Amino acid sequence: MNYFQGKIAWVTGASSGIGRATCEALANSGAVVVLSARNEEMLIEVSKGLAKSEQHFVLPLDLERMETFQSKVDQIIEKYGRIDFLFNNGGLSQRSLVSETSIDVDRKIMEINYFGNIALAKAVLPYFIKQKSGHFVITSSIAGKFGFYLRSAYSASKHALQGFYESLALEEAQNNVFVTISCPGKINTPISTNALTASGEKHGVMDHNQATGMSVEECVSILLKAVSKKKREILIGNKETLAVSLRRFLPQKMFWNIIKKQKAT
Repeated sequence: MNYFQGKIAWVTGASSGIGRATCEALANSGAVVVLSARNEEMLIEVSKGLAKSEQHFVLPLDLERMETFQSKVDQIIEKYGRIDFLFNNGGLSQRSLVSETSIDVDRKIMEINYFGNIALAKAVLPYFIKQKSGHFVITSSIAGKFGFYLRSAYSASKHALQGFYESLALEEAQNNVFVTISCPGKINTPISTNALTASGEKHGVMDHNQATGMSVEECVSILLKAVSKKKREILIGNKETLAVSLRRFLPQKMFWNIIKKQKAT
């Protein structure tokens, strides 16, 4: 995929799952990758396995520490002179009922998935505007299209991202800044293992939906093709993604009767 050749691509959530697979695919496509997540040791391990590993940059990042974002951006600009893509993939999921979930858990999920995400975008945006080019690639979810069992705060955070980036895309089109919103369904990643429970602890279980989902490599292949075509939005997954179309075309009562029969995990 020559589209990414020589481009500077910053990937958050790079230590596992979709983020890690994105780093691998981008490196194989000739991009220079900046890998960010909280766990520096895991980032180093991922980086060592990338094609042309010496040219990539490990940059630890905590999405809850927004005061560090500007210095992180400055480090990339100082090293490479530009940023071409921000793959804003970092975040966490949820496995808990509304009635049992502490408001602190709701706030943590929103802080990381929404505020951390958009604060990083705001730190990068001035450079995109100055360059008159740039591309935000956002990992949302089909849960950003409709609510679902055990996902109240997670779903809310993804709905919020949808509105924010659709607005940003309209405003910054004049500056040649693009947005692609990825809405994955069931993908075989550790997202359920790291999801928060009602008390804020890790769920610690690989859910059936993730274990039997689309491979992360296929997911990322579809994503990067969509990015290269500058698509505004892409649904990724198997038959579960049809639910988005069903909501659009079916009577509401029929749609929700179908959804309520789906397994939460």
